[in-house]
Amino acid sequence: QLQLVESGGGLVQPGGSLRLSCATSGFTLPATAIGWFRQAPGKGREGVSCISSGGGTNYADSMKGRYTISRDLARNTVYLQMNSLKPEDTAIYFCAAYRTPRNRAYCPIMEGTYDHWGQGTQVTVSS
Repeated sequence: QLQLVESGGGLVQPGGSLRLSCATSGFTLPATAIGWFRQAPGKGREGVSCISSGGGTNYADSMKGRYTISRDLARNTVYLQMNSLKPEDTAIYFCAAYRTPRNRAYCPIMEGTYDHWGQGTQVTVSS
């Protein structure tokens, strides 16, 4: 069964950090691209970052320098390290997946590309 489960969200003060996890099952990460997306209250879903089947990374411009995506192949888990958080980062964060040929260097941060989604984890940045 293909499954994605996010965790690690919570309440954090502005300037703080969180690390989100996306635990995958049924996927082979060297043949899967994993993306992170977020949806703020009253807004549409926004692409955050992705990691390709070959381990290449891609970030939305507003997240570059603050967010880092990584993966642990042994744990079948993808992480999103978020630093210098701002109130506008408040959103539900989702991970998503699509299967690709192995060792691709690039992944798009486009919602329509991904066909498996987790349930999301809430991140709230507030003092």
